[in-house]
Amino acid sequence: MNKAITDGIVFTPPQFANGLDVWSSGDGTPGSPTYDGSGTGVFVPADAEFGGCLEILKVNATQQLRYMGQTPLLPGCYLQIKARVKAISGPLPQVRIAGWAGGAGDVHLSGLTEQGPAIQLSGYGVVHEVTAIVGIGQRPGVDMPWGISALYGHFGLDIEGANGALVRIDDIEITDVTGVFLRDMISLVDVRDYGALGDGVTDDSAAFEAADQAAGGRRIYVPQGTYHLAQDVGLDAEVDFEGTVTMPDDKMLLLTKNFDLPTYISAFGDEALAFKKAFQALLNNSDHESLDLGGRKISVSEPIDMQAAVPNRGSYSTRRVIRNGQFDVKSSASWDTETFNSVATYDPADPYKLSGVANVANIPVGSLVQGSGVGREIYVRSKDEGAGEITLNAPIYDAAGTQTFTFVDFKYLLDFSGFSALQKFAMEDIEFQCNGRCSAIRLSPGGNTFVLKNCFVSRPLDRGITSIGVGCQGMLIDGCQFLSSEESLDVPDRSSIAINANANDVKLRHNRAVRFHHFAVLGGDNNLVLGNHFFQGDSVSNGVRNAGLVMIGAYNSSSIADNYVDNCFIEWSNERDAEPDYTSGYSFSAMSITDNIFYSSDVAPWFAYIVVRPHGVGHFLNGMTVTGNKFRTANGSIDRVDKVDTTFADLNPDRHVNVTFADNTYHNVTIKTANPLRVRHEQNTAASAWTVDSDGAFPFGGQARSCDSVVVLDGLRTAFGTLRYSAPYVQLQQGTNQDQIKLRWSEALSGEVSVIMRIEV
Repeated sequence: MNKAITDGIVFTPPQFANGLDVWSSGDGTPGSPTYDGSGTGVFVPADAEFGGCLEILKVNATQQLRYMGQTPLLPGCYLQIKARVKAISGPLPQVRIAGWAGGAGDVHLSGLTEQGPAIQLSGYGVVHEVTAIVGIGQRPGVDMPWGISALYGHFGLDIEGANGALVRIDDIEITDVTGVFLRDMISLVDVRDYGALGDGVTDDSAAFEAADQAAGGRRIYVPQGTYHLAQDVGLDAEVDFEGTVTMPDDKMLLLTKNFDLPTYISAFGDEALAFKKAFQALLNNSDHESLDLGGRKISVSEPIDMQAAVPNRGSYSTRRVIRNGQFDVKSSASWDTETFNSVATYDPADPYKLSGVANVANIPVGSLVQGSGVGREIYVRSKDEGAGEITLNAPIYDAAGTQTFTFVDFKYLLDFSGFSALQKFAMEDIEFQCNGRCSAIRLSPGGNTFVLKNCFVSRPLDRGITSIGVGCQGMLIDGCQFLSSEESLDVPDRSSIAINANANDVKLRHNRAVRFHHFAVLGGDNNLVLGNHFFQGDSVSNGVRNAGLVMIGAYNSSSIADNYVDNCFIEWSNERDAEPDYTSGYSFSAMSITDNIFYSSDVAPWFAYIVVRPHGVGHFLNGMTVTGNKFRTANGSIDRVDKVDTTFADLNPDRHVNVTFADNTYHNVTIKTANPLRVRHEQNTAASAWTVDSDGAFPFGGQARSCDSVVVLDGLRTAFGTLRYSAPYVQLQQGTNQDQIKLRWSEALSGEVSVIMRIEV
């Protein structure tokens, strides 16, 4: 700070050559005597050392010299008064800088130090420099601290000692020296004091490091300019950036004390670049487990390659968190989806590979694979250009042979696919505002325990969260909202998917998803889908609905509980079996669907809430629990809540095992599915064979394969009304659909029975 430069204030008095009528021999106040014509002071125009100067004959005990102009004192400003003096003849005096302190109303402020340190003149013709510093603050090095009441001063010097001394005084200088105290005043260490140039070209790395070493608890100050840092720079002190820095992509700026995005934005000037450099530091600094975005909105105009931002890390496995901010996608051609077509061969014996891939170098890792016999959410996990091979994230069900595949490369706001593995990485309290221009997050192909918590994934173009490998192992998605960009479209026109996963142990808890094609496509076992609300309706009367939740894998010991399944359904498929026909194993097993709310409106009667879709013959249910659910439809009714999608194959009802479909409630549902199924049968005409019909109430086309009990109600009677006490035997799997039983009595009887039947043995 220098007020002479910044505010144009002139502190230095006029030269003696301009006249002595403004130079007082008293205190400098108006009316005090001057040296003009006094006889004790004359202007000497040609002194050998001084040029023009003032020559004074000492005639008073303290011979005073004061500039009669008012030199202002400003808060935070420190002035140095300097004069050069030499003795010509007579006794050698002492000389010191002195002043008169003026306050409001031009009153003198008494009780202040108004003299600087004295200098004893040591000989005739010897030039001595006399200085003193005056200011409001009482700081080390300030000779005359005058406090906040002082508004101005009359400055000059005092000559003390025996009278008769003849001295000459060069022009007095008053300069702003606040810069000397600036570092101590506001606890800043200026990088320029340690050699930084800020020209955008010179490497200022060493200067930044030196400033950090000298800080000693103070803050580092980076003034305006562009500071090129060609090396890694780590700063332990807090930093204030007015200027900006530039760095190569592979060099890091590690800020220990103020590690947050706002500081990095101040440092780099560009929000997206600042985020990349802050993320780079997060993965290279053991002092911080999280990056706080500081509530800032980051404008992004191209995909952020998260691994490219940290080129020294191909994988990462230490817990790290990014939290508290918003990414806002701006319009750019960089978001345009790319599509590639290539001929390739698939062999079910090597189910994760495509071989003989034409132009494999052009196909991006992470692309969605489409083609005949390819299931949903199949992606390119990796590729071997030399071998012409592509590794898929999962097998495909019916693509043996050679065909032309389509590879669709969606663009993602944050793309982690460059990491081979990323573990224990979390993002919390963030909005991914995709604005219908891009997808949100692409996971690394390997790793585990990716966490998304209390986030908004708003209007992704194609996908919310995409897993192209097993980087979704143990993924936790908690308390998030997924808002579709296709909300205004009718259901058949939607294609976006909020979440997909391939690995096991995914937890989707307490999320909300609005009008996607699918909420989640989960390809692993042991998933927990708890307390979510996903809805996918439209305003079309008798409209179609898509699956909200797609569970892939015949053995799937997932729990789906306490969700609000709104205008969509749960689909269970084995479309990732390279050989989908059942030959051995568990088949469709172990799933639990409990205590959910199922609701729909304006749907066609054939709509169902739980759909099993086998892609090969011979499959059956081997352990499935559907209990405690509330099924309801509005504006019409539906036939039933369960269905087997026979597009590819039907289930084998002769092999169902351990299926519980019980304790559910039904509203506007014609057939109330249950297993075990309790049927109340009334036989009005005496007969020895009673047909007890399930009326289609067995789940998933099940057959009457067992009967747990037959209880007679009120009594059995012959055709003549005679009461009989008798017990029947049961014939199972009767009727065209084998969903009836026959009760065989010893004679023709009428009456009423309660029967419990099951679809398992």
